[in-house]
Amino acid sequence: MPDMVERLLADGLLRRDDSRLRTTRRWQAAMARAALRLLRAGTDGDDLRVPMIAALLDLYEGGLDDAGVVDALAVMLPIEVDELAPPAR
Repeated sequence: MPDMVERLLADGLLRRDDSRLRTTRRWQAAMARAALRLLRAGTDGDDLRVPMIAALLDLYEGGLDDAGVVDALAVMLPIEVDELAPPAR
């Protein structure tokens, strides 16, 4: 999946911060829009993958096939989980 990492970097959804990958404001805004839309539609919000997939579909507007969405999710999910974790003390 190195190609997908490079694509997400090029598309402005990920950025390098020293030796780790971080999400960008563009990705965070897409996630916020997707989460709000899903909550308004009555989704319970328990599964982080749902707004992530919605955000990817919104951002790529058909530019990723199903396998591409799965690959992008596989790359983004651990990064997003790490971003949402409380800071270590």
